Amino acid sequence: MKNGLANTRWTLLNTFCNGVLALVFAIPAHAALEVEISGGGAVQIPVAILPMTEAANVQGKNRLHEIISNDLRSSGLFRIINTGGMPALPTTASQIKYTDWTALKAQGLSLGEVQQAPNGTLKVSVQVMDVLRQTPLLQQTYTVSASQYRHAAHLIADQIYEKFTGQPGAFATRIAYVTKVGKRFTLQIADYDGFNAQTLVSSNEPIISPAWSPDGNRMAYVSFEKKKPIVFVQSLYTGERKAVANFKGNNSAPAWAPDGSKLAVVLTYGANSQIYTISADGSNLQQVTKSSSIDTEPAFSPDGQFIYFSSDRGGRPQIYKVPATGGSASRVTFEGAYNVSPRFSPDGKYLTYIRNDSGAFKVAVQDLGSGEVKLLSNGSQDESPSFAPNARTIMYATRVGGRGTLATVTVDGLVRQRLSEAGGDIREPAWGPASAVPK
Repeated sequence: MKNGLANTRWTLLNTFCNGVLALVFAIPAHAALEVEISGGGAVQIPVAILPMTEAANVQGKNRLHEIISNDLRSSGLFRIINTGGMPALPTTASQIKYTDWTALKAQGLSLGEVQQAPNGTLKVSVQVMDVLRQTPLLQQTYTVSASQYRHAAHLIADQIYEKFTGQPGAFATRIAYVTKVGKRFTLQIADYDGFNAQTLVSSNEPIISPAWSPDGNRMAYVSFEKKKPIVFVQSLYTGERKAVANFKGNNSAPAWAPDGSKLAVVLTYGANSQIYTISADGSNLQQVTKSSSIDTEPAFSPDGQFIYFSSDRGGRPQIYKVPATGGSASRVTFEGAYNVSPRFSPDGKYLTYIRNDSGAFKVAVQDLGSGEVKLLSNGSQDESPSFAPNARTIMYATRVGGRGTLATVTVDGLVRQRLSEAGGDIREPAWGPASAVPK
């Protein structure tokens, strides 16, 4: 398969760097990702997010309201009201003068306080008021460690998002991605906005294809530390890892089954790349596809019944599906001459993939109910799409100014963000499940 994708999944990195793998689990990265937002929803909900009051022994945590505001703004569904001109801001619900806020057309208002408990944890209390009805929408208290104050803000933003949209938020979730600085590759795990990054694996050899387990506790990935691609599964909390696919030839492209019991992997175990399943502990290898073509990039359907994959068995790369236990494959994509890298939305309503559109590789999304396909991204070297747990946003890798970066786009194409890290390339994103939260 001749490739226009600047993607290691097809080439399997024919040239390698020299080095030795190092496990450096839970070492914070120094640089957070820079976030740029463009676009916005056609209708935005106006809300006011007021600074938190804080006890004397709590320093600087009132910027929680800035994190909440940034979260909501980034969704494209909310307009954050500027309160800078207000003569006095309420600190309790009883102090709210609703006429002031209706004049600003606010539909919601958030206020709260941060206190430090005797054991050193933070007690974050929040109230969200429905300005039009003058009634509380949310009253919630979170107890978190001092290092998790950002997580508390993301949790609050998720609650506000759900109260106003009826859909769960994804601000308190995590992402994985690979950075390359010089000859050094690192597999990072961070909050969805790039903060609180931690290094799971670091190596002078390439690391590709991170994949979260459904419970958010393990990561599968491909490492070239032995001068060939090997699939590892590693605990995110103990650092313990195991090579689960280290067969003759190449071992690549791990994808978890929805129940977390097994993985789909791509092996050149016989000759050309074919898809197999293997138990999460590395046992019970089963061949799924049998063809003379390249079959790669597997993804389980949300019900676990099928594996979708990329293949050139029709002459050009397209997406096919096959029963997860093996059998006859059938073609899925017919619009466009080049479609690869299938990934499902967690709710099973959408399939995202990469399409070659007149020589440019862009993120496409297909509504599986109607069959409608949209091109969402505007780059020319986009790859590795991954859905947020709430199925509203897709993260993908792209190139800007000759450097790898991450970007997100909503499924309606209206809101785009770019996340970049100074001094290096960033690629191979994977958005964690709703259960993937800091511990």
